Amino acid sequence: MKPTQSMKLEIESRSVNESFARAAVSAFAAQLDPTLEELSDLRTAVSEAVTNCIVHAYRDSVGKIYITACVYPDGMFSVKIRDKGCGIADVPQAMQPLFTTLGGERAGLGFAVMESFSDKVRVRSVPDKGTAVTLYKRIRGKADA
Repeated sequence: MKPTQSMKLEIESRSVNESFARAAVSAFAAQLDPTLEELSDLRTAVSEAVTNCIVHAYRDSVGKIYITACVYPDGMFSVKIRDKGCGIADVPQAMQPLFTTLGGERAGLGFAVMESFSDKVRVRSVPDKGTAVTLYKRIRGKADA
């Protein structure tokens, strides 16, 4: 199905930009008249995906994060968060709750959080080339609440 609306955003992988990405995506999703819960879910999932790029993809450097959001006629909303960082060698392992490559204060729950706040999460990654996480959320909106 072809989107009826789309937007693209490119930001640097700096912590300060995480809240901007979250706000920009949720402002774009507002055209679907989401409930506060739907908007909160979307914001949380986007925050986790962007944070993964900042913390993992470009560990000791600053790179670009590419965000594409789409609205579909059936109320589906998708957000692709992509980087050109280090990539993930074993995606199924990385998506397991509590798995982390960094240790320390990292809980290893990023993908679990994305999955719990999205209807579907798709992850594609190539080591040394980057990762793309696509989040899908059906927005039923206030009219259906």
